[in-house]
Amino acid sequence: MSATLVDVRDLVVDYGRGADRLRAVDGVSFSLRRGETLAVIGESGSGKSSLAHALAGIVDPTSGSINRTPGTGGRGGRPSHVIFQDPRTALNSRLLVWQCVAEPMAPGRLRIPHSLRGPALGLLRRVGLTDDIADRRPGQLSGGQRQRVTIARALASRADLILCDEPVASLDMSLQAEVLRLLADLRDEHGLTYLFISHDLGSVAKIADRVGVMYMGRLVEVGSTRQVLEGPRHPYTQALLAAVPRLTFDRRDRGRILLRGEIPDPRRPPSGCRFRTRCPLASDYCAQEIPSLADDASSDHPTACHYRDRAQATWKPTRTDADQRVEPR
Repeated sequence: MSATLVDVRDLVVDYGRGADRLRAVDGVSFSLRRGETLAVIGESGSGKSSLAHALAGIVDPTSGSINRTPGTGGRGGRPSHVIFQDPRTALNSRLLVWQCVAEPMAPGRLRIPHSLRGPALGLLRRVGLTDDIADRRPGQLSGGQRQRVTIARALASRADLILCDEPVASLDMSLQAEVLRLLADLRDEHGLTYLFISHDLGSVAKIADRVGVMYMGRLVEVGSTRQVLEGPRHPYTQALLAAVPRLTFDRRDRGRILLRGEIPDPRRPPSGCRFRTRCPLASDYCAQEIPSLADDASSDHPTACHYRDRAQATWKPTRTDADQRVEPR
């Protein structure tokens, strides 16, 4: 088994203070092994990006700890690097493409030395780009080319942990598949570790080893990709899977768990289980006791739900147009 690269314990991220305080991440704990891809899924506003930004040092945690294993990767670069959703804002429009790639290799320098052009060209070739784009500006590239440049930058950073924040969301379907294959190939080639933030379950099925599901700042289910996507135990995870569009009607759809209403105000979350206001299995007990992953710690598929066994027993998987069948890695 691979060594642990990152261990996160009781992580809390707040924005604002007092009555206007918004707790984007609330007591999240998990470990990430070297060479592993952990996908974090959930609706917009669930805290996925805030979690990634805390790991990247973009925002400061309010409390909790992020412990990294030093000196075991041999890459000699930054602790982490972020691949953002929109490559148009991730690249400096004033730099040439090769300079964008070389920038992480020259931290703190006002000018990027021309001696880094060769290594930058090598990285551009590795992500499937040709030398003729090296002297263009980012604005002269297509969306797919720009995202490949951001991936080349991630390699240039020599970071052990790559935080992929919706990295294919802005691309069309054919380009999404190409970029996902590239990310998987680079992970296997360089021993990279990914935290993969996404709402696209199809992408998650293709690249992730494990999946964590977030709702209103908390992890509610964690397991292998096959466990979570093929045998979900939390009603929220089941509702996410049921919401994937389909062209054909299945009689089993009548028994699907569907999300009701909107996410509650995160500044005033519900008592007890935060999903109870939208959950068809909720009872009065759910309003009184907060379910925790720690309550199911002995399982290899921990789930923060008082009725996890009942939910799993009634789960009826359906074949979808965006089929999430998981192929073994």
